[in-house]
Amino acid sequence: MATDNRIHFWRKNAKVPGSIQPVYGAQHPPLDPRIHRTFPKDTPKANNLKSKKASSFHEFARSTNDAWDIDDEEDEDFSAPIHPLSLPPTLHSTHQVQQPINTTTESETGPGLADRLAPPTAEVRLQHEKATDCGQINGRVVVKSSSEALLNTNTVRSTLQKQQSLPVRPIIPLVARISDQNSSGAPIMTVRDKSRLDKFKYLLSCPNTDLEELRKHSWSGIPREVRPITWRLLSGYLPANMERRDLVLKRKRDEYFGFIEQYYHSRTDETYKDTYRQIHIDIPRTNPLIPLFQQPTVQEVFERILFIWAIRHPASGYVQGINDLVTPFFVVFLSEFVEEDVENFDVASLPLDTQRNIEADSFWCMTKLLDGIQDNYTFAQPGIQNKVKALEELVSRIDEDIHNYFKRYEVEYLQFAFRWMNNLLMRELPLRCTIRLWDTYQAEQEGFSHFHLYVCAAFLIEWRKEILSMVDFQGLLMLLQNLPTIHWGNEEVGLLLAEAYRLKYMFADAPNHYKR
Repeated sequence: MATDNRIHFWRKNAKVPGSIQPVYGAQHPPLDPRIHRTFPKDTPKANNLKSKKASSFHEFARSTNDAWDIDDEEDEDFSAPIHPLSLPPTLHSTHQVQQPINTTTESETGPGLADRLAPPTAEVRLQHEKATDCGQINGRVVVKSSSEALLNTNTVRSTLQKQQSLPVRPIIPLVARISDQNSSGAPIMTVRDKSRLDKFKYLLSCPNTDLEELRKHSWSGIPREVRPITWRLLSGYLPANMERRDLVLKRKRDEYFGFIEQYYHSRTDETYKDTYRQIHIDIPRTNPLIPLFQQPTVQEVFERILFIWAIRHPASGYVQGINDLVTPFFVVFLSEFVEEDVENFDVASLPLDTQRNIEADSFWCMTKLLDGIQDNYTFAQPGIQNKVKALEELVSRIDEDIHNYFKRYEVEYLQFAFRWMNNLLMRELPLRCTIRLWDTYQAEQEGFSHFHLYVCAAFLIEWRKEILSMVDFQGLLMLLQNLPTIHWGNEEVGLLLAEAYRLKYMFADAPNHYKR
């Protein structure tokens, strides 16, 4: 009966391959059982159909071997710190308070938190087991039965095994701050990082910046302090000649706001009202878990940027997914004026001229990016179709096991890779990782249009073990649309890019290598 429910749920809720749907991915994590407490088993049974659908969904979700255990109560045990053993056990469970993930402060991202999250030693486990085997009633020590003590011991061991199977790393925000520059746990500023920063500052201070040298140093990541001007230069928005930069910036910013005065009032015209309506609908869906993008001021900025771009590019117009491509530029250019906690910063508190400059720069840099991949968004999106086909050919050569596994369970590459190409992996990675990834894309001559293919191939192979552990179509597709990258940082992105470069070196100049 449970199997029939899962099949019925899947068929009824199936989406058209390639359609952009709000899913729970890197920027849309799954429900946290420690925060959202409404589960089928916790609610009284009802005779309406809605409760049955909810039950079948969670039953289906529990049946898939995904990276998150949606209905696992044991997570509460190891997520809370070990309490002093002198307190009564009842007080431990009564006064526990689970803090939300995204309220982590800067002090909690240091090595101290990693130590607290590390698996307990054997001595601590022994003390914990002893503490759970006895209690106090009216000042007397009462020893529990051996069967109950054994049950508690097994629970602790099971919890520790689960804890040891998870990555031990500090909790980090969705948008990296200065304190999270190396968000994967590395020191904030090493000697090597300072040397690289000095090299960037030297290159940027030259009368004529050597763009090739700048690209070479940017490939392995750009320091936060110089990322805004480096992105402007590498995208082609700013000239290499320092004397011309201020004049170009003023001219391009004035030109953008000239477009606003000339065209933005036409958003209510019959010709453009459907375009504006779609943009207006999509903007609140952009990074819904980051407060920065839910501010009315920011949403109005995005509406203007996307509408002006759409009417100036009638061959494609606005396509869902382009709204995501504005966010990295906006965050990077905003970071020039924000030192901490970008994701909660009130943009309306900035001077109006500063807001206008960030908006104009975001528009022009996004335009430069889309000029290189516009065939991704023209009618029938031929660019994406070709890239998905190329990804399938490439994977069939570099990992035939995965390719045949997809064939066995009738998984089409278009069903998961369409979004990878359409959104440039932004739905699969946290925003801080996207910004690091785009450092390299900006450094590559054809980073967004060509190198991205090899990044997608490396990204797919990264989850080889998890993919081959799935045993049905539903499990595979749920995994591929909900890859657990929420704790990724610079280290993981660096390894991904290194593997992508290896694949490009092997196959880019030898296309027959991946043709059968």
